[in-house]
Amino acid sequence: MPNQNRRFLLAERPDGPVDEKTFNLISDEIPSIVDGEALVRVKWISIDPTNRTWIGERPTYLPPVAIGEEMRALGLGEVIESKSDEYPVGTLVTGLTGWQDYMVTSAQMPLMKVPEGIPVEPQTLLGVLGMTGVTAYFGMLEIGEPKEGETVVVSAAAGAVGSVAGQLAKQRGARVVGIAGGPEKCAWLVDELGFDAAVDYKADDWRAQLKAATPDGIDVDFENVGGEIMEAVFSRLNLNARVVLCGLISGYNDKEPAPGPRSFGNLLVQRVKLQGFIILDYYPRFPEALEALGAMVAAGTLRSEETVVKGFEQLPRALNMLFAGENTGKLVVQIED
Repeated sequence: MPNQNRRFLLAERPDGPVDEKTFNLISDEIPSIVDGEALVRVKWISIDPTNRTWIGERPTYLPPVAIGEEMRALGLGEVIESKSDEYPVGTLVTGLTGWQDYMVTSAQMPLMKVPEGIPVEPQTLLGVLGMTGVTAYFGMLEIGEPKEGETVVVSAAAGAVGSVAGQLAKQRGARVVGIAGGPEKCAWLVDELGFDAAVDYKADDWRAQLKAATPDGIDVDFENVGGEIMEAVFSRLNLNARVVLCGLISGYNDKEPAPGPRSFGNLLVQRVKLQGFIILDYYPRFPEALEALGAMVAAGTLRSEETVVKGFEQLPRALNMLFAGENTGKLVVQIED
């Protein structure tokens, strides 16, 4: 256990993927606590596409991380010292921990306590039984509303959110097509997760693959990527289709906003419902989603995969791995066993 608190501070805003100039790695004293507070040792840190948007200049649903401020991120940790009845020593907590070894939690800066006795690996609490699972749950079931026999397309389908969203649509009886990068990920979607078909966007014929996989058009698009893939999906949307606008990760490293989409005409003609959503809007209902997802995991009807990178210093590299498509399922960094 380190005797200092390592932290990554934002040094400058990147013009693309993060590099050695983006962050400063510093070490300072471990925070002390007062009455009502607890000291948390961060053990796992979640790597998510929104991490990249938080260090850009444009505000999102949260203000940008300020220059000189520690990198914002979700994490999982354990209370190692406490002066709070709310957070006894040994309690597992999750929330916005940031890229650091230690943090202080209190009633004014709360973290969510993990219920005792959950029989899963710790990283699963940042994936299918964490924010990404909840995102897939509400996005697919409440906005996408897949029905039996409909065709559902999920982009970034081998990622943390997409892999769960597609499985949820299958449970509703839909025909599910995943879009992913490379034959291995496409095979994983079909052979392991039960998707009906997969489209390899890295292949030269990906447009022909999409057409062949959706001969009756598309009723639900769970959109994580944006760009030309999204526009190709838009061109195949059926009457009264639904678009769940979850993310636009293909443009998060771009210097300028993407000029588009250009295919809105089909959305008009087909009377498509397109809805963006931010998962924090559903925060009061998280327990409902986690209970349902937990039951599915326990029953074996919902599978998850995690890509684990070990080492605090690997955090910037792990963020770039996400946008290079080097992960399958949830990408997390393990800080400590």
